[in-house]
Amino acid sequence: MQIIAQHGDIFIILACLFGFFMAWGVGANDVANAMGTSVGSKAITIKQAIIIAVIFEFLGAWLAGGEVTATIRGGMLDPALLEDNPQLLVYGMLSALLAAAIWLMIASARGWPVSTTHSIVGAIVGFGAVGLGMEAVAWGKVGQIASSWLVSPLLAGSIGFLLFKSVHHLIFVNSDPFTAAKRYVPMYIFLVGFVVAMVTLTKGLTHVGLDLSFGQSFVVSILIGLLVMGLGIVMERRVKYVHNVDDHFGYANVERVFGVLMIFTACAMAFAHGSNDVANAVGPLAAVISVVRSDGVIDSAALVPWWVLILGGGGIVFGLVTYGHKVIATVGTGITELTPSRGFAATLAAATTVVLASGTGLPISTTHTLVGAILGVGLARGMTALNLRVIGTIVMSWLITLPAGAGLAILFFFMFKGMFG
Repeated sequence: MQIIAQHGDIFIILACLFGFFMAWGVGANDVANAMGTSVGSKAITIKQAIIIAVIFEFLGAWLAGGEVTATIRGGMLDPALLEDNPQLLVYGMLSALLAAAIWLMIASARGWPVSTTHSIVGAIVGFGAVGLGMEAVAWGKVGQIASSWLVSPLLAGSIGFLLFKSVHHLIFVNSDPFTAAKRYVPMYIFLVGFVVAMVTLTKGLTHVGLDLSFGQSFVVSILIGLLVMGLGIVMERRVKYVHNVDDHFGYANVERVFGVLMIFTACAMAFAHGSNDVANAVGPLAAVISVVRSDGVIDSAALVPWWVLILGGGGIVFGLVTYGHKVIATVGTGITELTPSRGFAATLAAATTVVLASGTGLPISTTHTLVGAILGVGLARGMTALNLRVIGTIVMSWLITLPAGAGLAILFFFMFKGMFG
């Protein structure tokens, strides 16, 4: 208690700096997952991707980022074992932030799309098991999170596979694909608006003073979906049929219609990503602030201060703008060849999986989810459509992430413990 009273301000300043550094890493590495499919399918340019991400990542972090933050902050370590030494939790959370941020910086420089969730969870488990003892880690919760890393790519892959098959069946095998695209794409746009609005409203907005019942959320989500669909129809009308002698079936024109849809799915994915992955940066930061402000009382249910979510959103945006282009190239062009219709199926599948996870409070890996979705869409076209060498490199970088995060966190934990006593 005395250590926290003595160094409280230093702990909060360090937590804010490390939290911002971690959020920068999330932006540099993970936001590329959100934008990679849209850029890779040439639906939007890098510049447009950055503008969309800046707005919607920030909104997702601020409006819907509270639920997952609670899990990262207080769900993974047993608070009862830390009551006598709350400063150990402070050292640990500072170590976890710094360790995960450094690993993300290394991975981003290499162009590896690693999991920020893996990085921070590995770091927290690492310092918890070595610094506090194996019994301090809530292994049940860790197991639940770890199982979600397997379930989320499978779920996103399945949704992506089915979405792409539905697009193929409704549009590409139609006798007039361009007219069919004009008819069915607004339904997909409605789906994007509805899914994101529904999960956000049912789970995410209590901390900004908007607490709707399930029925109210459902009605508002339908209205938002219809509004988004109306906007999509207006944009779609500008897409005119362009005759091309090399394009016998008019597929190039269909892809131009899907280019409109990709703008909406890019916004949805950025929002979904912000809502889930801001927790990786601000969860440990919120834990430090909570312990310092309450003079050492560990309360995993304490509210996340609004400015913490804004700090996290700002860091994510800064990371994307300064360093996000490398990982965008890997995700957008390296795994399989993407067109707007394929990119749409992958992005909506990933966004749906991520917002569902945000709603249930599970910090899943956006990277795993999106790569799973892209694999699902690639498999819908056959194994030959996949670049297995790139996939192997990505999986290898995933396997290194957990031990790298844990090892660095243990090192920093003992360093902070030595510095502050």
